[in-house]
This record gives sequence, C-alpha cells and structure tokens, in this order.
Amino acid sequence: MKTLGVLGGMGPAATFDFCARLTAAMPATRDQDHPRILVDCDPRVPDRNAAQRGEGPSPGAYLAAMARGLRAAGAEVLAMPCNTAHTYRAEIEAAAPGPFVDIIAATTQAALRGGATRVGVLAVDGCLGAGLYQDALVARGARPILLDAPAQAAFMQTVYRIKAGHRGAGERAAMTGFVAALLDAGAAALVAGCTEVGLVLTQADVEAPLVDSLDALVAATIPRLQA
Repeated sequence: MKTLGVLGGMGPAATFDFCARLTAAMPATRDQDHPRILVDCDPRVPDRNAAQRGEGPSPGAYLAAMARGLRAAGAEVLAMPCNTAHTYRAEIEAAAPGPFVDIIAATTQAALRGGATRVGVLAVDGCLGAGLYQDALVARGARPILLDAPAQAAFMQTVYRIKAGHRGAGERAAMTGFVAALLDAGAAALVAGCTEVGLVLTQADVEAPLVDSLDALVAATIPRLQA
C-alpha cells in the first residue's frame, strides 16, 4: 500500500471529510490494511476565486511547496480535495513529479458513466472561470449546464456559509434549489464540483444521478494506492 499525501485546507472540513470517506471505503479488515496518510491541511493557501478574478495572489507556488513537502515526507501518491485548486495542477506536478489523482477527470468520468450527455455543474466561480469542468465535459462529447448569473451568485454565498460552519436545513434547501435549476435547464446528471457541496447535499436529496467530487476522488485514489 502506497503512502498518500493530501494537499488540504481548501477548506479544512472538506479535507477531513475526504480522509473519512477514504477510510470508510478502504477494503480493510484491520488497521494495517489502511494506507499511511500524510495531510497538510493549510488554510493559508491564497483564495482560489480571488486569484482567478485577478484580485489576489496565485496559489500555485504555495501548492507547489506543499506538494514538495509531502513528497519529501514520503508521499508516493498525491490527492487534493479541492476542485478549483486543480487550476494549478501543472505547477504542482512540475514541483513534485509523481502520481497525482485528478479530481476533475475522476468526477467527469463518473458523471458520464451512465450515458448522460448534458451534465449540470455545481462549482464555484474560480473553477468555472478556469473552465475545468466545461473543458473536461466537452472533450468527452458532453454539454455542461451551468447556473445563470443570479443563481451562481447565490450559490457562492451558500458555499461561503458552509465554509463558515453553517450546514443546516437552510443550506441544504438552497443546494436543492440550485439542483432544480440545473435540471430545469436540461441536465440529466449532476456534478458536485465543489467539495463543500457534499457537506450538505447527498444523492437522497436529488432525483437525478449526482456525482460528488469527493466520492469520485476517493474511488480514483484507492486503486492508485494499491498499485
């Protein structure tokens, strides 16, 4: 079993949710069947959305240094439970070569597995501004369905509320409303392309197939650790 390094802190709750889901999904019958996990949960990583707008420093160098530190500590496989931070994947891999599990690729593949060609994307402004999911879906012959501008602004407010620790009925209701808007716009499947979404929204809340990017990352990470 290879050692996993987690680039975290974006946000902290999603980081440890990923670790908990990975632990739950491991085909383990004893402690020793689980992988060693090195977690760098550093919320000082510059804001990805501000950087994408040109209003703050790039997180690239910070993430590259984090990856180098994890590799130096013994991480053989890297994973990063933040969709938007994958904008800086090239800088990370250049600084710390080796296996890196791509949450965008894993989530896109899972969303298209059932044959959907119109996929609704719940993602923050930085992720959408970088075109991460749009490009991945179009490259595979699918059409991304996005929220309109007012709904996207409301989505951003909800995500920041979740980051602030508000994860109750109001936040869940808001998320189901965004899902309804995407379904009304023609989406046949949905991507929770922000790791905060899965903290309040599950498949039980949604009528259409929903791919949680954290679950997709877990599913893609386990075989890389076992290889």
